[in-house]
Amino acid sequence: MDGALPFAFELTSLIVLVAILIADLLIVAWRPHVPSMREAALWVSGYAALAVVFGGLIFWLGDAQHATEFFAGWLTEYSLSIDNLFVFVIIMARFAVPKKQQQEVLMMGIIISLVLRAVFIILGAALIASFSWIFYIFGAFLLYTAIHQVVRTNQEEEETENKLIAWLRKRINISDKYDGIKFRTTVGGKRVLTPMLLVLISLAITDVIFAFDSIPAIFGITTSPFLVLVANVFALMGLRQLYFLLGGLIERLKYLTYGIAAILAFIGVKLILHALHDNSLPFINGGKHLDGIPEISTEVSLIVIVASIGISALASVWKLRRDAGKSA
Repeated sequence: MDGALPFAFELTSLIVLVAILIADLLIVAWRPHVPSMREAALWVSGYAALAVVFGGLIFWLGDAQHATEFFAGWLTEYSLSIDNLFVFVIIMARFAVPKKQQQEVLMMGIIISLVLRAVFIILGAALIASFSWIFYIFGAFLLYTAIHQVVRTNQEEEETENKLIAWLRKRINISDKYDGIKFRTTVGGKRVLTPMLLVLISLAITDVIFAFDSIPAIFGITTSPFLVLVANVFALMGLRQLYFLLGGLIERLKYLTYGIAAILAFIGVKLILHALHDNSLPFINGGKHLDGIPEISTEVSLIVIVASIGISALASVWKLRRDAGKSA
C-alpha cells in the first residue's frame, strides 16, 4: 500500500463534514440561545474526539505520515483559530453585540472564514504546483507574521478599526440599536442599516487577515489539499461553543500569542529550508538544489506545535493564578 488515501474516503469525509456544519448552522437558526458551560464543553469535547477518530481513520486507511500531517495541521490551525476567536471577542465587545445574537454572529464569522480558507487553499495548491519558489514567500510571510504577533498591541488594532468604523458611519446611515441579526431596520419611518453590518464587515476583514496567516502555515506541514481543507474544517468546528466555554478567559491567556508566534516562526523556517532544498531560482546557487540543507520532519513539527501550545497555555494559567494570589 502506498499510503495514498482512497478517493471514496476523501469524498465521503467532505460530505459528512459539510453535513455537520450545516446541522450546526440549523441548530443556531432554530434554537438561538447562550449555551451553558456543560453544553459548550460537551460540544467542544465531541468535536475534538471526532478529529482524533478521523486521524485514526487516516492512519488506518493511509499511513502514519498522512495521520501525523493531519494532527500537526489540525493543531496548528486550531491554535490560529483560537487567536482568531480572541479578535472575535474584541469585535463583539466593541460593538456591544447582545448575548442572544452572539451565536449567530459567531456562526457568520466561522462560515466566512471557512469559505475564505477554501478559496485560499485552492489558490495556494495551484501556486505550489506551478511555482516551487512560492515556499520562499510563504516562509518569509510567516516569519513576518510571527514577529508582528509578538509586537502588535490591541491599541494599534483598535485605532485602525475605529478609523474604518468612523469612515463607514460618515458615509452610511446606521442606527445605534440592533434589530436581531437584521442588517436593515426601520427608525422613524425610514429604512436604515443596523450596527450588525459593521460587525459583519469587521469579521470579514479579520477572517481575510487570518486566512493569509493560516494557509501558508498549513502548507508548511502538508501539501495535500484534502488534508489542508479537513484540518481547517476541524479547527473551525466547535469554535462557536469554545467562545462560550472560555468566555473572558481568552483575553487573559496572555502568553498564548507567543506560543502561536513560535509555531508560525518555526513553520516559516521550515518552509524556507524546504525551498532551499528544492531551489529553482536562478540567482540562488545558480538555480540548483542546495545540498546539505536539513529537512524538518512532520513528526518534529508535531512535537514543536504541541510543545508551543502546551507551554504557552500553562504559562498563561500560571500567570492567572499568580495574579489571583496577589489580589487575594
